[in-house]
Amino acid sequence: MSRLYDTAEPSLVDEELLQKAVEEQGPQDQAGQIAKEEGIQYDEVCQLRLDYKNILKIDHLWQFTSLTKLQLDNNIIEKIEGLGCLTNLKWLDLSFNNIEGIEGLDSLVKLEDLSLYNNRISVIENMDTLLNLHVLSIGNNFLAQLENVIYLRKFKNLRTLNLAGNPICKEDRYKIFVAAYLPELVYLDFRLLDEQTREQAFGKYQYAIEEMRHNEAQERRAMDARQEQEDELQLHRDAFVELLNGPYLFDSMYADDAEAAKLAYLPGVSLLLETYKSHLVALCVQVFEIGLAQRSRREDEVKSFFDCSREAVDDNQQRAAQIAADFEKARRQVMSEMQQATDTSLLEAQLNHCSEEINQLCDSLMTQELQLVDQLEDIIKDFERNISDMVAGFIEVVQGIFAQCRDLENHHHEKLLEIAVATLERVAKNELEEDMPDDVRMDYFLVVRSRVKLRSVAPQQHFPQWHSAVS
Repeated sequence: MSRLYDTAEPSLVDEELLQKAVEEQGPQDQAGQIAKEEGIQYDEVCQLRLDYKNILKIDHLWQFTSLTKLQLDNNIIEKIEGLGCLTNLKWLDLSFNNIEGIEGLDSLVKLEDLSLYNNRISVIENMDTLLNLHVLSIGNNFLAQLENVIYLRKFKNLRTLNLAGNPICKEDRYKIFVAAYLPELVYLDFRLLDEQTREQAFGKYQYAIEEMRHNEAQERRAMDARQEQEDELQLHRDAFVELLNGPYLFDSMYADDAEAAKLAYLPGVSLLLETYKSHLVALCVQVFEIGLAQRSRREDEVKSFFDCSREAVDDNQQRAAQIAADFEKARRQVMSEMQQATDTSLLEAQLNHCSEEINQLCDSLMTQELQLVDQLEDIIKDFERNISDMVAGFIEVVQGIFAQCRDLENHHHEKLLEIAVATLERVAKNELEEDMPDDVRMDYFLVVRSRVKLRSVAPQQHFPQWHSAVS
């Protein structure tokens, strides 16, 4: 099930091996010879054969960014690695190697045909990103559990699957199990899945498949909901107002404050806290809405910047192209006249005129280039000024709201102090009638004293990045 090490020393994928492989696979005609002499650009190579090279480790392929087909079969490779830069790969052959696990394929999102035939693989895994997979050959491996087939349900485009030669193929229910759990599959082990097999599979595994589909649908909905929440949170982060569209700031201020929980038993404190919370949340929501609006304006400004830049470049290129076209038209006319002219002095005058026209063309194109540079500089300055004005305006507004938060907090503490002092007086006169837990009653005096000295944590201590931005 795997290829034994040859007596020869394992090969390294180095510059010499790659250069030789590319040259051997290139055209052998005159064009190919010219390409060899001038040097072959690896980033232009689309197909590469490295089979039968006794390669032990995949390496040095980072320059082959345009590669769509790669053959690494019939080597002694033990690990799938070094393929991260081959993002355009559609066809990959790693058959007849010594690979024990599937890994290192995450970036190959365009892969359509994958062969892992005749290796040492025991689990189908780590292929979640290969959603474009059409063909998978993983026969002659160590797959012993039919449950491996269930993993392949996520590949909705998979039409051809080869599992022949694995231990799972010896099970009586093998073919029916695969047909049931992979209903879109067309070919299994190089044979067409007939309708009779599909009907048997449906009849035997109908309820199991329906339950699995139900679970998969629930998982998809949960995943979509999580993704939607993450996208929304990222939108708020981009606007610098994350977690300000609700009571999070207020709750975080009192989350670890044990004294606040004790003070809440005092008469009137619960209502005071609710009032404080509602006003603070309203201010937070105000900042949140302003931040989202500012983000939208910034996005519009960035879009306008790129639109203006592209428009300036396109307009400049059109003018330069027209200048070049006019010159070419005049040049053709002069060349036609020069071919018909017989007077030497006239020819010399026309040559001088052509030289002047060329110099004038260079000057005109250079003028266009300088005009473009000046225009782009003006666009950049306008963009920087507009963004700076937006940011300054946003900071000014938030500073005003933040000042209201401070005033609101001070007012809350003043009212809390009044309640505390009044309650202490009632305790001293033994007039306190409110029911209060014993531990709270015992600690009450110390709590109130410490509360007078150490007020609640200010908002800036919970959101230092917001405070530093508006201070």
